[in-house]
Amino acid sequence: MSAAPIRVEGLNHAYGKGRLRKQILFDISTEIPQGEIVIVTGPSGSGKTTLLTLVGALRAAQEGSVEVLGEQLRGARPAALERVRKRIGFIFQQHNLLGALSAAENVELGLRVTGAHRPAERRRRAAEMLEAVGLGDRGGHRPEQLSGGQRQRVAIARALVGRPAMLLADEPTASLDRASGREVVDRMQRLAREEGTTILLVTHDHRILDIADRIVHLEDGRLSTFTDSVIANHKRTMDLVARSSRAEDLETRVRDLDEAGFSQLLEELTAEAKRFVDAMALGNDRAFSGLLRQALFAFTHKLSQLLDADRASLFLVREGMLELVVAKDLDTLGEVRFPVGTGIAGTVAATGDIVRIDDAYADDRFNPEVDRRTGYRTRSLLCLPIENREGHIFAVAQLLNRRDGQPFSREDEQRFAGFIASLGVIMESLEVLDAGRRPIQGGTQ
Repeated sequence: MSAAPIRVEGLNHAYGKGRLRKQILFDISTEIPQGEIVIVTGPSGSGKTTLLTLVGALRAAQEGSVEVLGEQLRGARPAALERVRKRIGFIFQQHNLLGALSAAENVELGLRVTGAHRPAERRRRAAEMLEAVGLGDRGGHRPEQLSGGQRQRVAIARALVGRPAMLLADEPTASLDRASGREVVDRMQRLAREEGTTILLVTHDHRILDIADRIVHLEDGRLSTFTDSVIANHKRTMDLVARSSRAEDLETRVRDLDEAGFSQLLEELTAEAKRFVDAMALGNDRAFSGLLRQALFAFTHKLSQLLDADRASLFLVREGMLELVVAKDLDTLGEVRFPVGTGIAGTVAATGDIVRIDDAYADDRFNPEVDRRTGYRTRSLLCLPIENREGHIFAVAQLLNRRDGQPFSREDEQRFAGFIASLGVIMESLEVLDAGRRPIQGGTQ
């Protein structure tokens, strides 16, 4: 048997004939070792499900080589294809449960195909698997008596109950809530680690990307690495930022943008940052991290200009402390850290409240230490919390001193909040890329 349960070389596939022929897959080549979890991402219609059915011996390969569990599938006899399918667990977007059978009986079907277990053993294993997916009390229910999410969990239990050599899953968490989806993919991960099961999983669910050993991207029928796809599909924005080797250069580029142009650029970079947040800890792209770092400084400074403020600064919450990461004179100041709950920014981080202060020195929470170290005189403040994608406060944004000498207004607060949501995504992506421990370095604001 091949050392790799899945080996695909030069795979091409098309639907239709003659003028109606449409090629779906182009020269796909990949190898997946035993016990590896590979996630396939990509837009709808890119060929992900077609690839899954070809690897699963559910569709005949037309051109190229598809070797699965030691069997060459292209040109294989029906008996060989059946032999492969019996060793694979399948999870599809449509649960494909048999309506005449109970949930437990549907799960037992995953064991019947092997012919290796007595009825009592099948019933015991089916009950255990239903319990594992949170449906221990639903074994006697038929599919029509279950919700869509519950039916999907029954289908997942059916696929896993036989401890297959390989698992193929097409959007397995699409109809599940966060908790149920996490339970299911954690069980898949244990199966891979403990049983050496190879898993090929198609998903749009960014919440489960962390279980993967590797992410590949399929678009327009062509396979690429996740990082390559991000760079290829978003080259225009990447090029805009990459042309600046220093934060000051990027700052020059954004300085003359009006508010609409700045908003568009910020929105584009935010989209890039979201793609990297979705990748979680699977990539540590230092080059892109550096680009986001430069952009964060330049955009923060531009934001202070748009809101007619002297300065803007950003703090990150790390291990119960608030750390200043973007500010004018940051290089001179060195490290500025204080506990969450102390000072004005720390109060915002602890409570989640927006704070506007007309006279900083009249507020007991204000700490004048930074003013003393820089020679700056803070008058008015506008301070906002920044939430991550899980709804937790992980950063604080702050504006200092309106240039016209007036206190910050409700309108300033609303405009500031609109921009800060995007800057927050960039900050969060940097935390992911940097494993949340390296301080942001960059120019002066």
